[in-house]
Amino acid sequence: QVQLVESGGGLVQPGGSLRLSCAASGSIFRIVSMGWYRQTPGKERELVAKSTSGGTSVYANSVKGRFAISRDNAKNTMYLQMSSLQPEDTAVYYCNMLVYYTPATALNTWGQGTQVTVSS
Repeated sequence: QVQLVESGGGLVQPGGSLRLSCAASGSIFRIVSMGWYRQTPGKERELVAKSTSGGTSVYANSVKGRFAISRDNAKNTMYLQMSSLQPEDTAVYYCNMLVYYTPATALNTWGQGTQVTVSS
């Protein structure tokens, strides 16, 4: 099985920055895509940023120019650098990876979530 462990959430003032990390461990043959999602109470989970194995990155319009997704394939780890944070960025952030744990079998895997709170 594959596990994702997130870190880096917390409380930050408006205009501040945070970096989230997500490390994958377990039986990993290949990671196809990595992404960050967020969710607030009463709302559906939404895509924040996504990175494919081909190097393409996609961002939600609300975070373009402020957030940056990156990945370290050698460490099976991805990051989300968040800058100019605003109260509306407050949410539980989840990492997601599409992981092949055999050459033919993939599993869509989620992290446990990390709380990001932007408040003065």
